[in-house]
Amino acid sequence: MFAPSVPAAVDLTLPAYVRADGGVRLRFGRTGTRTQRLALAESGGYRARFPDTFDDACEAVLINTGGGMAGGDRMRVEAVLEAGGDAVIATQAAEKIYRSQGAETRIETMLSVGEGASLAWIPQESILFSGARLSRSLSIELAADARLVACESVFFGRSAMGETVERGALRDRWRVRRGGRLVLAEDMRLEGPMAQLLARPAIGAGARAAATLLVAGPGLAALLEAARACLSEAADVEGGAGIVSELLVIRLVSPEAAPLRRVLVTLLGHLTGRALPRTWST
Repeated sequence: MFAPSVPAAVDLTLPAYVRADGGVRLRFGRTGTRTQRLALAESGGYRARFPDTFDDACEAVLINTGGGMAGGDRMRVEAVLEAGGDAVIATQAAEKIYRSQGAETRIETMLSVGEGASLAWIPQESILFSGARLSRSLSIELAADARLVACESVFFGRSAMGETVERGALRDRWRVRRGGRLVLAEDMRLEGPMAQLLARPAIGAGARAAATLLVAGPGLAALLEAARACLSEAADVEGGAGIVSELLVIRLVSPEAAPLRRVLVTLLGHLTGRALPRTWST
């Protein structure tokens, strides 16, 4: 189903056969008035389920049956939404990224949205434990008139339990193409003494949770106004929003995870124009 993984740093304490390497491949298409799943492939302990919805969209919930990821694990998600389709992809829970002995934990996502289609990519947060090494990439291909809402977030430890990520690594790569043209390219890297790095004013100013939201499609000016109104009322969350290359980009940081998640839920409701999947409230 998937190409063999590219070897990362070798972890001599963990045999290769115990590492998780797999993912989910999805294809959605419009059948009559509704969007339905057309194809599904699963491997390596990763699954997708499709709850009933009250509209014409198809909702997919991604599940990691392993309950988290460690150094050397790899997950890939590939999703294609055909022309005119309407789909929402979420996750069952936050993805826990555990301590590594040296190898990276890799999450790769590739999304393709066809003509006149609308996709919401809204996974719950990745939670980094101290010593985690996460390499995450998001690649999106959009038709010229496609609509997209995408969100990725990361929590540095579980602040409610007093956890601090003293050391670790995070690499985050975004590539977005619209009508075959590259419209967004970002690379972010934090590595080493994470708590010290995040405390720097130019990096996190004490942030322990961060998120990026991206919107493509019509009506961006109105969505920008709504997003800024939401951010102006948010307590304990610092954020900014703007339109770049005909994309609405929203950034959020917070010293605590819970306030940022509350703002995320509100923003995603505005941006998608629908109730979030039930997994976001469980």
